[in-house]
Amino acid sequence: MSAIKKLEQLGLKLNKPSLPAANYVPIKKSGKNIYISGQLSADENGIISGILGKNMQVEEAQKAAASCALSILSHIVYSANIELDEIKSVVKLTILVSSSADFTNHHLVANGASDLLVEVLGDKGKHARAAFGVTALPLGAAVEIEAIIEV
Repeated sequence: MSAIKKLEQLGLKLNKPSLPAANYVPIKKSGKNIYISGQLSADENGIISGILGKNMQVEEAQKAAASCALSILSHIVYSANIELDEIKSVVKLTILVSSSADFTNHHLVANGASDLLVEVLGDKGKHARAAFGVTALPLGAAVEIEAIIEV
């Protein structure tokens, strides 16, 4: 099944990504890799904000991380003009989680993005990753994820 059909089956769709909020490019292609700048957790209502260990639960943050993964896929399609089925591998994700100093389940939050990518892309969605906590993210976002994708 194609990745787009899998998204449809999951009740998800890719939206045209917004422009960067500062002086950077959303994607940079180099050789076979596409580097995708950090994507903030957002939905149709705007930024998904919260601080893990303070005012947000892991399940909510997993959904926020999944929204970042959808933004990454959107950039592949709309910014790089590449069909999702042309992805050879999701190489690596770096996941930043806005959290209190005593929160230690960043890896569980990161699973929201990892699980979505594997569900949509199959084995091509399996990746290396780093997940860690930070005291704040741009615009108050709960999660930010950057990616390296091989095409």
